[in-house]
Amino acid sequence: MTGAGAKFDQEFDYVIVGAGSAGCVLAERLTASGENRVLVLEFGGSDRSIFIQMPSALSIPMNMPRYSWMYESEPEPGLGGRRLHCPRGKVLGGSSSINGLVYVRGNPADFDGWQEQGAQGWSYADVLPYFRRAESRQEGGDAYRGGDGPLSTRYGSLANPLHHAFLEAARQAGYPASDDVNGYAQEGFGRMDMTVKDGVRWSAANAYLRPAMKRDNLKVETHARVTQVVFEGRRAVGVAYERGGVRRQVRATREVILAGGPINSPQLLKLSGVGPAAELRGFGIDMVADRPGVGENLQDHLEFYFQVACKQPITLYSSMGLVARAGIGLRWLLRRDGLGATNHFESCGFIRSRPGVASPDIQYHFLPLAVTYDGQGLASEHGFQAHVGPMRSKSRGWVRLRSADPADKPRLFFNYMSHPDDWTEMRACVRLTREIFAQKAFDRYRGREIQPGADVVDDEAIDGFIRDKVESAYHPSCTCKMGALADPLAVVDPQARVIGVEGLRVVDSSIMPSVTTGNLNAPTIMLAEKAADHILGRPALAPSNAPYYRAANWQHAQR
Repeated sequence: MTGAGAKFDQEFDYVIVGAGSAGCVLAERLTASGENRVLVLEFGGSDRSIFIQMPSALSIPMNMPRYSWMYESEPEPGLGGRRLHCPRGKVLGGSSSINGLVYVRGNPADFDGWQEQGAQGWSYADVLPYFRRAESRQEGGDAYRGGDGPLSTRYGSLANPLHHAFLEAARQAGYPASDDVNGYAQEGFGRMDMTVKDGVRWSAANAYLRPAMKRDNLKVETHARVTQVVFEGRRAVGVAYERGGVRRQVRATREVILAGGPINSPQLLKLSGVGPAAELRGFGIDMVADRPGVGENLQDHLEFYFQVACKQPITLYSSMGLVARAGIGLRWLLRRDGLGATNHFESCGFIRSRPGVASPDIQYHFLPLAVTYDGQGLASEHGFQAHVGPMRSKSRGWVRLRSADPADKPRLFFNYMSHPDDWTEMRACVRLTREIFAQKAFDRYRGREIQPGADVVDDEAIDGFIRDKVESAYHPSCTCKMGALADPLAVVDPQARVIGVEGLRVVDSSIMPSVTTGNLNAPTIMLAEKAADHILGRPALAPSNAPYYRAANWQHAQR
């Protein structure tokens, strides 16, 4: 752990561990002036694959060991002992190269909540300028949206009539429409943004890293496993890593920045002597700083697929055969358009589960196909589905070492469905979704309820369905939470500096104090944009004064 007398093979100003959503942003921003020498170390390899770059192939790379860490949870008691799959990107672009390409920033109240939880300077007014700086929206920028940033976003064509049926059914059920769920009002139903540019997945690697790699002051090494942060006393001075069977040490004259994500960052901190003293002692690891919060506070979103058979042959089921899929792929290769150029999550919704909930706590992704997210469980008929799940589970889990060997995957325990409120919210998800699908807008399309099934009505039946069928939405987060210095479970301060040591920061979704309302790629990129200014010692962008929507009747009405 200590670097006293250590020999270093190379020297850089900054060493970034991980070329994922946050690491790619940092690589671009820290090298832009030409003044800083930056090394990025990534254990994965190239993202040059049709499976990654073609948006509709999204379910393939997340299930390939070549591109995913293929993590799996410990048996989850709340889910009948099931182990849940937890894919994390192991490739340039990290999870932004294997995710569902959904661009959802979160609810403005999430960030005001971060500030209340001790992340001073991370309120919605503070973070909105960084969302705007990151984004280049196809329809142009405004007070909420960015028009000229590196990360391109766009809407889908909504060519499938089922998207319109979904949006109209929600209106008929009494929910508002939102012109922009990433703008003034998240609450309601509307179009869903995707990170796609010119028909190609616009990952953090494509948006940030690839342009930066043309600079002489950036070096990116792939297939590099970082084994520990090297300390001199309590100051991080570099990292040790292995590449091609050769062990190396590289010095960081300014800072080491961990951007490995919510599983790998706490693992590396612990392997390096920063973490709960008892756990480190149990593995014979010399302690640098006793930080009991490292690896704790693990949060995620669960969701299930509410599936309905379709009476008309208009779903994507027609495109699931080998010949049709080959045609989609060929068209995409030749023209970068067609069904291959979208993630098909083109409409969405955010609602409140019950009166007394101030901001949306249920999210919908609508899909004109009945299939599991991993692409393995294709329905045997035309159908459509909503991915639906609660946004603010009170359950908390952890990431802990399996051994002191960096090659050993850490243990993940999400503790899913361990809080009674989780069950209340999941039951609401089933009943409120069933109500939306029962509206007149779906009359011409609606067949039988494939899943959960029309007989799944009472609490006991719904709970059984949830226990057996709920899946992770793949949003692990919050394991190195940002907070006030006085918070014993805080791992980093509001400038993303690891508390108790010097020269070390963590910048990725692990430092979120609490999980945001929606998918995590957009807020992770924002977080890295803001952290880059902190690292460079620049003043923060001026806060926004743009207002945001909160339902006037939230205390006594669900909609």
